Amino acid sequence: MIGRLATSTGLRAATRAASAMGASRSAAAVVSPSFRSMALRSIVSSTSPLLSDAAAAIPDDPAMFCRQCEQARDNVGCSTVGVCGKTPEASNAQDALIHFIKIVSSWCVSAREAGATAEEMKAANVWTLQAAFATLTNVNFSEVRIAYITQDGLKVKDDLEKLVTAKGGTPPDAALDNLPLSFHELEEYGKSVGVLARKAKMGHDDAYALNELATAGAKGVSAYAAHAHQLGFMDEDNIMAPLHEVWAKLASNEPDFDGLLATCLRVGEINASTLAQLDNAHATTFGAPEPTDVRLTAVEGSAILVSGHDLKDLYELLVQTEGTGVNVYTHGEMLPAHSYPELKKFKHLAGNYGTAWQNQKFEFATFPGPIVVTTNCILEPRRAYKNRIFTMNEVGVDGVKHICEDRDFSEVIANAKSMKGFPKTVEPADFHTVGFNHRVVLPLAGKVIEAAKAGDLSRIFLIGGCDGTEWDRNYFTDLAEETPSDSIILTLGCAKNRLIRSPKLKGETIANGLPRVLDMGQCNDSYSAVVVALELAKALDCGVNDLPLSLAVSHLEQKAAAVLLTLLHLGVKNIRLGPTIPAFLTPGVLELLSKEFNLMPTGDASEDLKLMMSGK
Repeated sequence: MIGRLATSTGLRAATRAASAMGASRSAAAVVSPSFRSMALRSIVSSTSPLLSDAAAAIPDDPAMFCRQCEQARDNVGCSTVGVCGKTPEASNAQDALIHFIKIVSSWCVSAREAGATAEEMKAANVWTLQAAFATLTNVNFSEVRIAYITQDGLKVKDDLEKLVTAKGGTPPDAALDNLPLSFHELEEYGKSVGVLARKAKMGHDDAYALNELATAGAKGVSAYAAHAHQLGFMDEDNIMAPLHEVWAKLASNEPDFDGLLATCLRVGEINASTLAQLDNAHATTFGAPEPTDVRLTAVEGSAILVSGHDLKDLYELLVQTEGTGVNVYTHGEMLPAHSYPELKKFKHLAGNYGTAWQNQKFEFATFPGPIVVTTNCILEPRRAYKNRIFTMNEVGVDGVKHICEDRDFSEVIANAKSMKGFPKTVEPADFHTVGFNHRVVLPLAGKVIEAAKAGDLSRIFLIGGCDGTEWDRNYFTDLAEETPSDSIILTLGCAKNRLIRSPKLKGETIANGLPRVLDMGQCNDSYSAVVVALELAKALDCGVNDLPLSLAVSHLEQKAAAVLLTLLHLGVKNIRLGPTIPAFLTPGVLELLSKEFNLMPTGDASEDLKLMMSGK
């Protein structure tokens, strides 16, 4: 297996979406039954001004077809090689793996129906999370690693079959058969169960669009749950059991539009519990985040750079480098690590280097030491640093050294000591404040409400999510910089790098002294933003959609899809999503989401701001 077995902590009702988030009925109500049963025939227009029919742009018998992320070529799909660099071989192997996750999940459902215990489900739970995580954008580019993960899953499936038989249970659908084992057969099989093949079998474009949306969200949930598993947290009842039911549902080619719509919202519900679990796991393990000034400039000496999301990996590296004279820097989504007491206590956690993932080919090349990538995002390394970059966990790139489960960083440390490191300490130093977790922001709710009543706070904006290379992502920078000086901006994810480095926004406060830009953390910390919104709504005795709050979400990969589905599950409306709408959404599905939730694409920043200020 590619990961350790987790110890279940049994976070049960406490991690349910409404109670864990402290939601009022009006704020956290699940979408209405009328929406769940709304048929496509009720949509006035079969086309949407937000999307165009891209079917004609898909070539016949492409070498691959992937459209799971925002980078999908021409907003249609990658058919020769991924914009991310993923090869057809890796893409097809990932499609085969996703299908096998559904097969294993179907056996998991049967095992639980037969009375399997949480202990008996451990291996299947861990494999599901790690296997799904390996298929996320910018995680694993190695077809060999993907094949090995699939082979690990064969043993998991065999064990589940024996378990179901021993308990007198009923096997799942016989059509969910085993996979071929050779690399070539696996790739060919992947094409037979990939996007285009499944879409043709379902015969219903809108239903399949919902299948793809739920699949993307389930991948995101699996990734967040995998982060929690790294810290020893596994919720059998509220996360793993329903997640396996979702994956099993997605195995079907039945064009069950209403059922798939309900599945999408269920993914959002599961993700709410998952984000709550991860938030608790981080705070329990490393202490509650607190506002902390993080150095953004170099300190003289040998150095190691850590990118990704998993704080456990960073902690173990800090323990092993303590007293060695080697400094450790965070990169990208690791920046919020500095706000946790059990991490920032290490004096050689020197600061943060670089910005978001898409700049790594330049930033890693100029960093004077080895780089450790714990999770997404990784790009195909340049020769300038390929011999000093190390991957961990689900991350895989051929020709790059991989650190195993024992987290032995001795080779990384030796590499750092052999290099010159930073030649001098840069002064004056530059700093950025992190740590505005919900535990910090909620005690300030009184000041926020008072500022609003006094006319000192005009609006709250949530601007964040994933970053990327497209020029039109400047929308989020432009929007933030044009917001009025008496507004507050909540930001998180790697997209925040566009805001926290803005000279116009740096150091700004509103009249009562509150910072204008509050860095809430990683994309993993989107739970904090949800908690703050729901608690403010409760304090003001209103619904979340009645708050003076506007959301602009920058999406790229499948974690963002999971967060979006959580917001929809909670009934949040008026979300602006960009820089483009996901390629897998059909005009009919988007029209449906627009009608029910007023989900809309980002447009012109100035015009959107006018609408936001008027509550639209």
